[in-house]
Amino acid sequence: MIHLLELCKNAGSIGISGHVHPDGDCVGSTMGLWQFLKKAYPDKQIDVRIEPVLEAYAFVKGVSEIVSDHSDEQYDVFIVADSVPEQERIGAAYPYFQNAGFKINIDHHITNPGVGDACYIDAGASSASELVADLIRYADPDGRYMDAALAETLYFGIIQDCGVFQYSNTSPKTLQTAAWLIGYGFDFPKLIEKTFYEKTLVQSRLLGYVLQNCDISLNGLVCSMVMTREDMARLHVTSKDFEGVVSQMRYIQGVDVSILLRENEDGSFKGSLRSAELVDVALVCSAFGGGGHVRAAGCLALRSDCRCTREIASPEEDARPCFGRMHGHGHRQPGVQAIAFVGDGFLDGVLFSIHDEYLS
Repeated sequence: MIHLLELCKNAGSIGISGHVHPDGDCVGSTMGLWQFLKKAYPDKQIDVRIEPVLEAYAFVKGVSEIVSDHSDEQYDVFIVADSVPEQERIGAAYPYFQNAGFKINIDHHITNPGVGDACYIDAGASSASELVADLIRYADPDGRYMDAALAETLYFGIIQDCGVFQYSNTSPKTLQTAAWLIGYGFDFPKLIEKTFYEKTLVQSRLLGYVLQNCDISLNGLVCSMVMTREDMARLHVTSKDFEGVVSQMRYIQGVDVSILLRENEDGSFKGSLRSAELVDVALVCSAFGGGGHVRAAGCLALRSDCRCTREIASPEEDARPCFGRMHGHGHRQPGVQAIAFVGDGFLDGVLFSIHDEYLS
């Protein structure tokens, strides 16, 4: 295990970042690191460089200090949490990591190869926030720099990635860590209600629309939905309103995998997948340049990724339910590769992968 305080004690400047489109665990782990190091080293320059976060995360201490603009800053130490430190994963923060004097990588994704001068990577952990809690307990066994705000931040990150201890990535160690954090006295029932269950009226209406219009395929195994920019404009929703939707889709009786494709402003599609127990969605997403965890994963599909490369052997095979949404394309001819808009083409590819791996 790496010693955060030792690695950072001689640094004049420390940068911290996570993945693009920061979720709860990204915010919990990066802001947890910021709070801890800021308290241990109040005179050092310590910046968190992530994209602006959801309003629902505004309660986290230090969020107002996040630096989202770009500069030529070169850090003595740069820490990436909850992500593989690659350009497509950490976006504008990548040059800071590349140019830093010392690089630290903290992650729980199985796809992380361990890039950096010092790494703490455990794919068996529930979250990056759990790993940050490990490192804090190791570096500060007496709890000199721990307080209720830091405990709340780390607990928030943990519950966001393990579904309030409902997901299979919850381990005895996860619960032990959560118990340790609760001991600092923050109002954890209120935190769970406000950040995990409470939804705005717009979010509630969006969820109702998705559940009413989603597709069920592969004999009830898969629930999928493609949301275009036109759909979002009609419903007056933004990307921030989709938090938790793909998980709710998975709760439909009989569904093992939920797939939500949401179109971005640049025409690409953000794919989010969740599974109950049958399908390894990280493996599925890895085939499309993404990754994540066995039960929760994602990827980014570009317009140029719209080719479904598998050839159709027969008209009967074309009729299999694994094709999902085939709007406007009709039946394919034997031996002809399918070309579709990215939403449909990507979804076809994912359904192909699930069918061939788990149902053949």
